[in-house]
Amino acid sequence: MTMIYFDNSSTTLPDEEVMASFVEANRRFFANPASIHGLGTDAEKLLERAKEQMLKIVHCENGEVIVTSGGTESNNLAVIGFARTLQHRGNHIITTSIEHPSILNACRYLEEEGFEVDYMPVDEEGCISVEKLIRKIKKETILVSIMHVNNEIGSIQPIQEIAKAVKERSRAVFHSDCVQSFGKIPVAMDENGPDAITLSAHKINGLKGTGALIMKHGIRPQPLTYGGGQEKGLRNGTVSVPNAVALAKAMRMSAVETERKDFREWRNELIAFCNQYENIKVIAENSAAPHILSLSFKHINGEVAINYFQENDIYISTSSACSSKNKQISHVIEAIHLENSFKNGVVRLSFGKDNHKEQIEICKDVIKRFMELMERGLK
Repeated sequence: MTMIYFDNSSTTLPDEEVMASFVEANRRFFANPASIHGLGTDAEKLLERAKEQMLKIVHCENGEVIVTSGGTESNNLAVIGFARTLQHRGNHIITTSIEHPSILNACRYLEEEGFEVDYMPVDEEGCISVEKLIRKIKKETILVSIMHVNNEIGSIQPIQEIAKAVKERSRAVFHSDCVQSFGKIPVAMDENGPDAITLSAHKINGLKGTGALIMKHGIRPQPLTYGGGQEKGLRNGTVSVPNAVALAKAMRMSAVETERKDFREWRNELIAFCNQYENIKVIAENSAAPHILSLSFKHINGEVAINYFQENDIYISTSSACSSKNKQISHVIEAIHLENSFKNGVVRLSFGKDNHKEQIEICKDVIKRFMELMERGLK
């Protein structure tokens, strides 16, 4: 059997065209873009073209791109950087209880500096209430950071509604972690969208070690690093032009104007199949992005399911790969108040561009055999 990779929310296979663009840029535009000689000028022009392409893709032509080492750095720069820049207006931050650790831990760090942080609760589908968010906004609110798609269970937050609420009721910056949404559902920074978004290349068949913080014109975070003043002083250090070029290429190849219908069809098919079993619970069944399916097996440890699937050449994960080796129950699973009998059995299947319909049929057969095995063991 050919290997089936259903762990695309952890990372994706780099696209050949993306890798080729990276190699070519390294060969032809190796000069430091900060150098004033011709080679440096050529590298700088290529860097700016790559950024212009990124901005156009997310409908933010007048904005600004800071190329980073990935989603974690981008999220840190957004949360800590914007909070420090705007602290003359107030000290109140709003986020959710199910954010990625790079947001949550940055917020906890800011609490130690004296900032006040509200962590919005979510319902059993992993969604916040916009009405409750509105009641949390106050004069001192300077930053709202709410992810678009949750990396563990796939729940989608209504970021356009959130953007409207934030803009009507405050002067706060609205940042959204779009690492899991870009390339699967539309992400737009038009007048109805977020002020800043985070992207990560390796989630969209790009290269690890590359991400971006994309911001609308006129908002600037305080830098987290200090050095030679590159990237207008917002991220010091020599800029990797090849990484920026590869990120722009990956964004162009993965950008969508509507959600991925094939992913939605596969997800719905697997949901219908799994709902036949009382010992399988589909998490965020009605509110998740098309490419993420979170399941839980009753009275079973998720690692048991992972190992069985792997024995059958299917690769899935337990919740988030960032913390899958941590034996504690995920903060996301705790936040949605999943029944105790299901808490330890959570796994995540996530689709990518190299998956196809026939693999869904194979997956259903593996689930069927796994449940038969487990049910025999539970008797």
